[in-house]
Amino acid sequence: MALAAGLRLARVLLRPNAGPRGAAPGGLGARCFGSPRVLVEPGPAAGVAVVKLKSPPVNCLSLELLTELIISLEKLENDKTFRGIVLTSDCPGIFSAGLDLMEICGRNPAHYVEYWKAVQELWLRLYLSKLVLIAAINGVCPAGGCLIALSCDYRVLADNPKYCTGLNEVLLGIIAPFWFKDTLVNTIGQRAAERALQLGLLFSPAEALQVGIVDQVVPEDQVQSTALSVLAQWMAVPDHARQLSKNMMRKATVDRLVKQRDADIQNFVSFLSRDSVQKSLQAYLEKLKEKKA
Repeated sequence: MALAAGLRLARVLLRPNAGPRGAAPGGLGARCFGSPRVLVEPGPAAGVAVVKLKSPPVNCLSLELLTELIISLEKLENDKTFRGIVLTSDCPGIFSAGLDLMEICGRNPAHYVEYWKAVQELWLRLYLSKLVLIAAINGVCPAGGCLIALSCDYRVLADNPKYCTGLNEVLLGIIAPFWFKDTLVNTIGQRAAERALQLGLLFSPAEALQVGIVDQVVPEDQVQSTALSVLAQWMAVPDHARQLSKNMMRKATVDRLVKQRDADIQNFVSFLSRDSVQKSLQAYLEKLKEKKA
């Protein structure tokens, strides 16, 4: 599916459905969106939405999930009812397993182009969003899942030793692009990011908190409530001042990708089309199949 066509289809699919009585009045705040892979619900307070990834079993970032999430965020940005989002998962134990390897293994170059455009588009929309974005990480969160969380303004992680997070692309025989790297460096610093990227480190909750990849670690049953509490603190700041401050801190990082977007796509497609890379991905997929069996 071409990205432009997918976005048009998603806008049709993501029509709001009537929500429960007592939901916040006005705009889409009174309703939840109908979408196969992304659920958007009104939060418990005015101006708040809870966005849940629901593409079982592991919320892989397929082209369809990326497209639906982009449109959901676009709708929330355009509806002045909303000021903040808690981004979480509807799949137990998994926030997001990251890029869908089925999208980047054994496909044609044209598909790789459309897929990478969607990954870029999601990051651009998240990283400079005018809304407050709080990640409620309620499960495993590697690679592209980690990038989504890093793109938010604040990250709350469940205190479960199984729930690791990090940009571990190198372990699959692929490399994190420069804007993945920039996002990580902006969060944890140059040296920690260099070590993490070269070794493909996945951090336990305690390690993630220590290095700064997350801001808070809480008991698993308190992740969403803590995220909502943090969101309320951020929303207490005047929107215009917070948005300008965010733009001041992040715009240079975004501009790097905007200026090199086409080159980044071509680099991605060229790298992915190498026989060695495809063989590495195939081998990893075979291992996953063996584990499931």
